[in-house]
Amino acid sequence: MLKIELRKDYVLDRWVIIASERKKRPRDFAKKTKQKKGSCVFCPGNEKLTPDELGRIEMDGKWVMRWFSNKFPFVLPEGNPEIRSANKFFTYSDAYGMHEMIVDVREHDKRLEEMPDEHMLAFLKLCSARITELGKLDGIKYVLVFKNWGMEAGASLAHSHTQVVAYNKVPYIVAEKARAVKAYRSCPYCEIIGIEINGKRRAFENKSFACFAPYASRFNYEAWIFPKKHIKSIAEMSDEELGDLGEILKKVLLKLNELGLPYNFFMHNSPANENLHFHIGVCPRSAVWGGFEIAGNDVINSVSPEDAAEFYRGESFEKDNP
Repeated sequence: MLKIELRKDYVLDRWVIIASERKKRPRDFAKKTKQKKGSCVFCPGNEKLTPDELGRIEMDGKWVMRWFSNKFPFVLPEGNPEIRSANKFFTYSDAYGMHEMIVDVREHDKRLEEMPDEHMLAFLKLCSARITELGKLDGIKYVLVFKNWGMEAGASLAHSHTQVVAYNKVPYIVAEKARAVKAYRSCPYCEIIGIEINGKRRAFENKSFACFAPYASRFNYEAWIFPKKHIKSIAEMSDEELGDLGEILKKVLLKLNELGLPYNFFMHNSPANENLHFHIGVCPRSAVWGGFEIAGNDVINSVSPEDAAEFYRGESFEKDNP
């Protein structure tokens, strides 16, 4: 029997249509990342091809991670960061901020999730440090960390890298989440975590973190990672907690590798003076949004979150692929 379901996000007024019968087999999702021809500017030996280095992490006399300003930024530390209005229709400011690149793996053909646990811990500690340092700058309202892997996810270079953007406004979706949680007496995500880690959308769990496929997933195989205790920022986490976070994040990304899926992941910290529960969202990019999504801003997801969670747990597609 055909089953199509309309689902609302836990706290946002955002809707998704779950239409599982539209899904393709996982082998059909596989896409190859196209390599950019020519010399890779992120590879060892080409350090002079990037903007001046802001910092690096070394091991055995070689860098394993390095970071620098983006050569093609979409925010700049220039102009006036104040958001102002000319009249009721025209609100504007300079696109003020800092845009940094972290080359998170030295080797061109390696992926972040393939690196040892110690490397992932060092990466998360670096993200925490950049968020803290950039967040202190005048005019900065929010620092967003995100990663694009694969051409379909917006990556222009195949060499693994992560971006950090500090700018003069809180991103729309982060502000919406922060506003939405105010409608509850206590953090709704704390309650959601307790429900989902005991249900059919649970993917992974360890001492400090829980991962599940969100009820109203917008992307095929979408996954959310939350600390079990109420933590508002990655900067509040201990090394042990960061290690647990890295363990879960690696598991999710390695499973996506099995399908050859491009992905984005992002870190949502709470804005200042708000109470948003920190989380990482992992959004695989196996499907292209069409006219319905663009026209109505509601999404059709052809892989149910229940099936996605089964896949992460290693139970998926047995009935489809005996």
